[in-house]
Amino acid sequence: MSDIPLGVLDLVPVSSGSTAGDALRNSIDLARRAESLGYARYWFAEHHLNPGVAGTSPAVVIALTAAATSTIRLGAGAVQLGHRTALSTVEEFGLIDALHPGRLDLGLGRSGGRPSGKPAVPPATVTPVVDGRAPNGLRIPPRFSFEHLLGSPRIALQRTLLQQPGAQSQDYGEQIDDILALLAGTYRSPEGVEAHAVPGEGADLEVWILGSSGGQSAEAAGRGGLRFAANYHVSPATVLEAVEGYRAAFQPSDVLDKPYVSVSADVVVAEDDEKARELATGYGLWVRSIRTAEGAIEFPTPDEARAHVWSDADRTLVQDRLDTRFVGSPQRVADQLAQLQEATGADELLVTTITHGHADRVRSYELLAEEWRAR
Repeated sequence: MSDIPLGVLDLVPVSSGSTAGDALRNSIDLARRAESLGYARYWFAEHHLNPGVAGTSPAVVIALTAAATSTIRLGAGAVQLGHRTALSTVEEFGLIDALHPGRLDLGLGRSGGRPSGKPAVPPATVTPVVDGRAPNGLRIPPRFSFEHLLGSPRIALQRTLLQQPGAQSQDYGEQIDDILALLAGTYRSPEGVEAHAVPGEGADLEVWILGSSGGQSAEAAGRGGLRFAANYHVSPATVLEAVEGYRAAFQPSDVLDKPYVSVSADVVVAEDDEKARELATGYGLWVRSIRTAEGAIEFPTPDEARAHVWSDADRTLVQDRLDTRFVGSPQRVADQLAQLQEATGADELLVTTITHGHADRVRSYELLAEEWRAR
């Protein structure tokens, strides 16, 4: 499987008993290690108002990490366009590209954006799922509803704090078009006025669209002939719909002549299955904090996680994520990643690993890289 590149998706997690500064230093160290281990790219997610996640600004963290590395591609997975403008996004990444040319991936996400006004339409043909499994055995759980999250007071407050008073998000498809035009130097206002983003115009960026379903994001990526990243680790129930929706909408462009897909997965690797399961103990409690709309807690130790008294509702809330993470020995996890790649036809895989201890997280990526190279 060494012909399928592996990348890293980092949320800059804050472990219990540590600080945001510790988390940032750990992530920069992990990026250096990932570069030496041969990982293809290293992406930072964007999250807000989460005590256990320090990755609030991908551009800032990318700039810090670019100064500490030399060859690995760095990117956003993804910039949340719902509270940003096309110009601010292009200028920020243009600044980083000016000092680190040819190394940046601009991942664009719709989080917090204006609804499209039409329901997501899945592709006409989707790989059948029987008894919770894709044809090759990959687990595809029941669909999880995010409605309670989107309607929570904390998410409403987040939108209020991120946007200027009275501001309204631009249509996502139009925003992507504006970003591409600013990068290419072809932007014109409706009145015909030119705008040139300097730095930014001509920046050598790979533009990616991130999506969790076969809806607007997948359609925009396909229609624009752009790269697409599907989130098995966020919404495993809809990963097949997402990649197939993208491929159905794909139109060749100056960027790509055929679809190009990356798929993410939650992974913890250790020398044996038992140790890996112990390191992954805190994951369920951490996911629960996100899905109850409380905001991600500081990542707990195994003992802290075991002290939580689980209700049936708690377990139901996180079961799909627990069932679809890949935890175990290098051989076991590499087999599961190969199964994910086969089911989705992914051109790349993106691995996100969180453990309480930094050394354990680094070791997980080391063991996986060694096993993947050997295949």
